[in-house]
Amino acid sequence: MDLPLIFACVAAGAVGLYVLADGFDLGIGLLFLLAPREQDRDVMMESIAPLWDGNETWLVFGGALLWTAFPIAYYVLLPAFYLPLMIMLFALIFRGIAFEFRFQARQFRRVWDYAFAGGSLLAVLAQGLVLGGFIGGVPVENGVFSGGTFSCLTVLGLLCAGGLVGGYALLGAGWLIWKTDGRTQMFGRKIGHAAVILTAACMALVSGWTAFTVPEVAERWFGWPRVLQLAPMPLAATVAVLLIWRALWGSSQSRPFVLTIVLFLLGFGGLAVSLWPYVVPRHATVWSAASDGATLRFVGVGMLVILPIILGYLGHAYWVFRGKTVLEGGYGTPDAEGDAGRRAAARRTDLHSSWSVRQPDAAPIAKGANPDD
Repeated sequence: MDLPLIFACVAAGAVGLYVLADGFDLGIGLLFLLAPREQDRDVMMESIAPLWDGNETWLVFGGALLWTAFPIAYYVLLPAFYLPLMIMLFALIFRGIAFEFRFQARQFRRVWDYAFAGGSLLAVLAQGLVLGGFIGGVPVENGVFSGGTFSCLTVLGLLCAGGLVGGYALLGAGWLIWKTDGRTQMFGRKIGHAAVILTAACMALVSGWTAFTVPEVAERWFGWPRVLQLAPMPLAATVAVLLIWRALWGSSQSRPFVLTIVLFLLGFGGLAVSLWPYVVPRHATVWSAASDGATLRFVGVGMLVILPIILGYLGHAYWVFRGKTVLEGGYGTPDAEGDAGRRAAARRTDLHSSWSVRQPDAAPIAKGANPDD
């Protein structure tokens, strides 16, 4: 059994799940100040209130797995990305504080709006710098990081940051189309077009810049006959972008979100092609950076216990809070009356600290009425 390969796949999967899961609620933060109405911002926050903190579990899980299973990668990459990682962590903390305080604030609610959006933007930009530095490679001498504090500030890192801003905003727009109605959904459809353009442009720029500045990656993609084998991947990404563009105003409300996930998965695939089998690019492979067999087996036992708990908890949360988001009465679906027992927990507003907040001037929406009237 190839334990290093298994742990590498699990760690990559955890990072991927974090990007997808936390990506849409970070995207909500990126779009937050662009929303035209206060009520839209209230709905946007309510749509992610039961889920956002659980999504960040994958970040902790992936980081712990990297530390225990690939210690060489951990002590080389962590010093290389101290600056963006610290910015990201403090931004996520500040964003979480703003999230909770905004629900209770009255006089300074706008301040917490800016704090929530600013924390989201800083976290995404920091992740882009880490991604760009990882693709471009970090300077290593005698097995340790040999660069400086600002080595992560590169053109490639800035392009990756722009791509993540566009991609997360697109995930957030797709989430709004899927989970909201009325003017908030319309806002998601409109802003999605700008997000698609930014995402596609930055993906093309990142690919081109990497091909010209990182010879090893260029050889991976353009060496003959490998270029023929890998050509379907960028073609599929192009098709996904076109399908997302069309789906933004299509009849299926979940399709933009699902297609954006497909686009992200294609991006993960391209990253894997460019960097495999390195965990420290061009310096340490999955097998040379892995812990000894006894350590991996010990960590594996803990992983087999923890991973099903995480999946079960998050799966249950997404199931309970499925359906459209409304300000009065939590979540609801068209079949809620016919399945009142199963949906009772999802409709209750006292299950989360934020659900106890009411909109003082909002009147209940009658069944079948247009929420925009």
